[in-house]
Amino acid sequence: MLRIENITKAYGEKKAVDGLSLHIRAGEIYGFIGHNGAGKTTTLKACAGILGVDEGEIFVDGISVREQPIECKKRMAYIPDNPDLYSFMTGIGYLNFVADIYKVTAEDRQARIKKYADDFGLTAELANPVSAYSHGMKQKLAIIAALVHAPKLILMDEPFVGLDPKAAHTVKETMRALCDSGCAIFFSTHVLEVAEKLCDKVAIIKDGKLIKEGTMAEVKGDTSLEDIFLSLVE
Repeated sequence: MLRIENITKAYGEKKAVDGLSLHIRAGEIYGFIGHNGAGKTTTLKACAGILGVDEGEIFVDGISVREQPIECKKRMAYIPDNPDLYSFMTGIGYLNFVADIYKVTAEDRQARIKKYADDFGLTAELANPVSAYSHGMKQKLAIIAALVHAPKLILMDEPFVGLDPKAAHTVKETMRALCDSGCAIFFSTHVLEVAEKLCDKVAIIKDGKLIKEGTMAEVKGDTSLEDIFLSLVE
């Protein structure tokens, strides 16, 4: 579903991402682990078509992000670590705005908005302006907006930041259900305990370079993901 082929992205003389190759298949929750500044957000933004790359190619569902960015974006959703939403809109107004962009039918959007707003406990707040939302509520709204067009690929940058335990649990359940139905999820996180329990596969990146990847069992072996991560990045 997502194929990253030898991508490099530099800012001046510093390579934020250096020759990275990964393959995230349909049905997989794929964790992306690294210290601050390792290149995770740059990679996710490149996959979303927000940043261009200096070398390499990225394919979504077999389509080049470089050559056909709009077609790729129709198939994916991107959730940044700090959602920048239109604060003058109401919650429901924002969700309908996103649904309009993706040309989601009235029937489908109504069903999806109801399901996910109920799941995340946001239904009662949808009539209120986004400017009145807390950070956690904005995060929930961004997640619902990402799911309203039923994407095949979801890119998530630190999706658990700012969420209360109940909402974080709902996100994990939703991620698993989506991937069980054929979606692919590629997400970064610093919460290694969550990644260890949730992910089918994981990649560890350091200074823009891939240093270890594979199934969770292959990567952590008989120890914990935290122990492996600390041993590799120190």
